[in-house]
Amino acid sequence: MSVLVGRPAPDFTAAAVLGSGEIVDSFTLSEAIKGKKAVVFFYPLDFTFVCPSELIAFDKRYEEFTKRGVEVIGVSIDSQFSHNAWRNTPVNQGGIGPVKYTLVADTKHEICQAYDVEHPEAGVAFRGSFLIDKEGLVRHQVVNDLPLGRNIDEMLRMVDALEFHEEHGEVCPAGWTEGKAGMDASPEGVAKYLSEKAEEL
Repeated sequence: MSVLVGRPAPDFTAAAVLGSGEIVDSFTLSEAIKGKKAVVFFYPLDFTFVCPSELIAFDKRYEEFTKRGVEVIGVSIDSQFSHNAWRNTPVNQGGIGPVKYTLVADTKHEICQAYDVEHPEAGVAFRGSFLIDKEGLVRHQVVNDLPLGRNIDEMLRMVDALEFHEEHGEVCPAGWTEGKAGMDASPEGVAKYLSEKAEEL
């Protein structure tokens, strides 16, 4: 399993269903996220079990991502037509409804292979999530096995942590959330932080 953190996010062009519902033949990651942060997440298959809960959870928090300037992009090995059918299936019938972000069709498995999240036996993607900064570098990644649904709020926390670090230059200690103190990345900064906050860790 590759670690992409600190490296450029692999670019790709593929068919997709946009958040508007429009089906396009050529969605290019680098063009869609140019100058913006992005979350690219992989999931195994449309019309499955854990997956709709995750995609709906991303959709319910979509405005939280967009107000932070973050594009959300989902990827699976299904076709754009399967994605479209799933979007057009009501939630109470196992669908995801008209989610507001792009779903990419990785029918050739090239994208999940480039991000090294393809399951070796099942031939579908693990639940991989990648936070990409404005320069196109991966700054955070997490990969869950197929039965384990991810925590979308944790990705929002990572977005906030990256924003805090970029704005203030400080690092984010364990369990940091927006509004909490950061830490100066120095021996003195560590000592000061721990003397004040160690009991809260």
